[in-house]
Amino acid sequence: MTLAPFKPFRENPEARRLALLFGVVYFAQGMWYLPNLSITFFLKETLRLSAAQTAQFFSITVLPWLIKPVYGLISDFIPLFGRRRKSYFLLTSGLAATMGFTLSMISGYTYWGVAVFFTLMGLGLAFTDVLTDAMMVENGQRLGLTGPFQSVQWAAISFASMLVGVGGGWLAEHKPLNVAFSISMLFPLISFCMAVWVIREPRVAAGDRHFRETWLAIRSALRSRQLWIVAGFIFFYTFSPSFGPALVYYSTDVLHFSRLFLGSLDSLQYASGIVGAALYFTLSKSVPFSRLIHFSIATGVIGTLAYLGYVGQTSAVVIAVVFGGVGMIILLTFLDLAAKACPKQAEGTFFALLMSVYNGGVQVSQIAGGWLYDQVGFTRLILIGAAFTAACWLLVPLLNPRQYDRSRQAAEAVPAGR
Repeated sequence: MTLAPFKPFRENPEARRLALLFGVVYFAQGMWYLPNLSITFFLKETLRLSAAQTAQFFSITVLPWLIKPVYGLISDFIPLFGRRRKSYFLLTSGLAATMGFTLSMISGYTYWGVAVFFTLMGLGLAFTDVLTDAMMVENGQRLGLTGPFQSVQWAAISFASMLVGVGGGWLAEHKPLNVAFSISMLFPLISFCMAVWVIREPRVAAGDRHFRETWLAIRSALRSRQLWIVAGFIFFYTFSPSFGPALVYYSTDVLHFSRLFLGSLDSLQYASGIVGAALYFTLSKSVPFSRLIHFSIATGVIGTLAYLGYVGQTSAVVIAVVFGGVGMIILLTFLDLAAKACPKQAEGTFFALLMSVYNGGVQVSQIAGGWLYDQVGFTRLILIGAAFTAACWLLVPLLNPRQYDRSRQAAEAVPAGR
């Protein structure tokens, strides 16, 4: 395999430093999901909730991720202590750690007690994520490295999620819920330390001129037809009814998988995702983006239909390994699309907007998937999901992905920064 795609990181110290920052912060974010499996079984077995009701609970906790553009606007418009990113980063990482500590100290858990504090913890992490992504888009577009930067980010979060899979399964099997919260609260502190020691940012002065320039950039972007086409395409793809909690219910109630095995499956899938991220690192610099879009739709359909063979532990392992990597390539293709579509001077706000569209589509799809699972069963849910994914081909002509091939070629023609 040629090493040409790695040339920007080898020759550009700035790119290496940014890649390290993005990777460490995303690893810390991935470790936040450690309590998720324990929470799922708390809702299923202690509170006796259905698959759809469990999906609705996680839809509450994901609300902070759906308003990410608000955090982008705050950071862009209102510098805090003379900083657009670093000061907010410290504040929001601290909030996430505090809420995690609070959850670890609760003696008796209730539906709304967990929902409120876990949602506030997500608020801190979602704001932190926006600040990180803003730096990724701003520097990635300038250096022509949005794809490689996101490959580093998602390889890091996949490695964290691999650890979360085994660790979360073991905790759900053997330990009370507060132990998972006690461990997960440590990782926002890692992000806090990264902000203190690594983020380098010049001071900016808030004022009418800064406000006016930012507002004009955002107003111009809101009139962009292409931006809204990208948003619609991302939402329609992610809206496809998915498994989410429905797969956990099917795996435990029908196939009788243990919690530890489910956690191990997650780890295998995320380990495969690391390979997928490494492949996308290379593909993003060597394969036309238009081809990656078609590949994502095709493999999305095939990957969904593959769950028709999800009938036992062996098939579950094969599907997790094969489509964990493929799924990561699909995910990075859509995140790269969002980064490429962001307008200049408002990158942070509009990447957050497109990620809110993405997260919203995922949550709607999981609610729809949970409802369909309760109503029509697992097999028909698979067929419906595959049909929705295939319908995305109808939207590709509107998207016109070839324009992003031309944009990448233009960025690569500019000499790398020093």
